[in-house]
Amino acid sequence: MDTPAPLASQHAAPSTACLEASADHETSKSCDGALAQAFSFLGKRWNGVILGTLTNGSSGFAELKRNVAGISDSVLSERLSELQQAGLITRSVVPGPPVSVSYELSDTGNALIPAMRALTTWASENFARARDN
Repeated sequence: MDTPAPLASQHAAPSTACLEASADHETSKSCDGALAQAFSFLGKRWNGVILGTLTNGSSGFAELKRNVAGISDSVLSERLSELQQAGLITRSVVPGPPVSVSYELSDTGNALIPAMRALTTWASENFARARDN
């Protein structure tokens, strides 16, 4: 299994999504590497849904499993580990009995909330319009 590279710090210099670079009066269009990295990780099946679910607050494994319909235990476990390694979520263990484990967005994960809300609004407006036509 490939380990995702940690996401860049939220304090990194802002960059534009897709840039037009002019070299010798020729224009080439290429997508910014940071955007490509973000989509390759966040676009991985279930990662966005798990992060979206955690925007509502911390959750235990069983609660996440109920709220992310269709995900298997093994895939949920794998995705949670990847999200934790990427610094987007934190895992807290409360000693028992019974032992309790919960997951919540880290500061870096919380920084994604405005972008996720914007994507949600965009999808609601544009996909709903496409369904209506």
